[in-house]
Amino acid sequence: MTTHTPKNQPNDDSPAERIAKVVAELGEDDVIARATALIAGLNAGEEFLLAVGGRHAQGILDGAPALYWPEVWGARTFLYVWNDSATPAVLAGLGNQAWRVREMSAKVVARRELAYPAEVAELATDEVARVRAQAARALGEIGTADSVDVLRSLLKDSEIEVRREAGGALKKLRAKLPNAASAPSETEPAGSDPATGSAEAAPTAD
Repeated sequence: MTTHTPKNQPNDDSPAERIAKVVAELGEDDVIARATALIAGLNAGEEFLLAVGGRHAQGILDGAPALYWPEVWGARTFLYVWNDSATPAVLAGLGNQAWRVREMSAKVVARRELAYPAEVAELATDEVARVRAQAARALGEIGTADSVDVLRSLLKDSEIEVRREAGGALKKLRAKLPNAASAPSETEPAGSDPATGSAEAAPTAD
C-alpha cells in the first residue's frame, strides 16, 4: 500500500462519486488494499476515510466515536471497486460483531456473486432482521440447492421484510434450480405465498 492519499477530497458527493475519484487518484489496487484494511479495523489514512465515509467520516476525525463505521465503509467500497484479493476480508466481515458490517458484507457477496452460500446461510439466524433479510437476498443470487431449505425457514420469520426477501430469493432459485426448488417442504406448504409464508385460499368453482 502506498503512503499517498488524496487531498481535498469533497465529502458531500455520493459514495460512488467519492470512490470513483479516489480510484482515479490512487488506482484500484491501492483503494482495495485500503478498504481491506478498514474492514479489518485498521488505519487506512484520514483522507481515505473521508473519501469512503464522507461527512460522517469528518465527524469521526473531529472526535466523534468511530464505532463500526470505518469497517462498514471499507466493506461498502467493494460495491464500487473490486478484485478477488478482497474476498477474504468480505468473508470475515460476515462474522463481524457489528451487524451493519455483517449486512454490508452480505451485500457485497451478492453484488460480486461470491460463491459462499454456506457462509451467508449462517446469517439466516442472525439476531438482526436486516441482516437476515440481506442474507436471504444474497442467497437468491449465489444460493445452491442446499440454500432452499434455509430460505424456506425464513418464510416463517417474525419480520415481514425478511419473509419478502426470502420469497423473492426462492423465486430466483426456482428459476435457476427448478428440480431442487420445486417441491414444497414442511416450512412452505403447497399454495403458500412466498412473500409471507402464509397459505393462500383455495380457488372456488364458478
